[in-house]
Amino acid sequence: MASIISINNLSKTYASGPPALRDVSLEIEEGEILALLGPNGAGKTTLISAICGLVRPSSGTVTVGGHDIASDFRAARSLIGLVPQEITIEPFERVINTTRFSRGLFGKPRDEAHIEKVLRSLSLWDKRNARNLELSGGMKRRVLIAKALSHEPRILFLDEPTAGVDVSLRREMWDLVRQLRDEGVTVILTTHYIQEAEEMADRIGVINRGQLLLVEDKATLIKRMGRKQLTLHLQAPIARMPETLAGYGLRLSDGGATILYEYDTQSARTGITRLLADLSEVGIFVRDLDSTQDSLEQIFLSLVEDGA
Repeated sequence: MASIISINNLSKTYASGPPALRDVSLEIEEGEILALLGPNGAGKTTLISAICGLVRPSSGTVTVGGHDIASDFRAARSLIGLVPQEITIEPFERVINTTRFSRGLFGKPRDEAHIEKVLRSLSLWDKRNARNLELSGGMKRRVLIAKALSHEPRILFLDEPTAGVDVSLRREMWDLVRQLRDEGVTVILTTHYIQEAEEMADRIGVINRGQLLLVEDKATLIKRMGRKQLTLHLQAPIARMPETLAGYGLRLSDGGATILYEYDTQSARTGITRLLADLSEVGIFVRDLDSTQDSLEQIFLSLVEDGA
């Protein structure tokens, strides 16, 4: 699939403080959902701002749809819809006029059918004549998304899109993002909600201290970096682990009624068959067993800690 955004050796250093971005290179494919994960101050918002032309990088280049964001700003920016973290809408304006105005800013002709479609998709049609100040925080965030979609962009940036939004509205937003992806819109989101990335993203990027630690297909990342834990429920509790089993790195749990065994999913052999035989040999018998794999949250935390 072709790249719609190309980022090459992008760096940004502000007048004071350490570099906000450090030599970031990234290809974003058309029609994908890319989630950027990172702690506060990691560089997520600076990266989005640089791609959107709101921050001038210290070095490096960004092209959007083949247009250089610095030398061909208007053409590049017309392809982008941006939903910022901060709720910045005119409080006394009506919802429908707020959306219409944003479309006009990009030189698009009036299109009431498109405005209605956008507002309906965000459950805002019934609120179209309400003033922005009358809306809840979650509804105001929906208005920001409506503004970003008003000019029919090919790329949508969502910077912490569900911050302060209740669970039901969050689910509706996820459904909308998937619908946009199905229509060919490229979606890049930053989030503190690991579940959000795990639920929606095609690829995951992890950024920390201005460095892009990795970008990988979500399923591949979990499979490659995840570890599985085998939980063995014993027929009878044991007081301590026999020394002959020390090589397995086993841990007792539930008052000795459960044994926990971690193994690498990429290893040619898991060692489970040998472990069960060795347990039986020392008189420890298993009643039941089950396995769980590391979540994206655990993988993310380990990456950030390693890069700290």
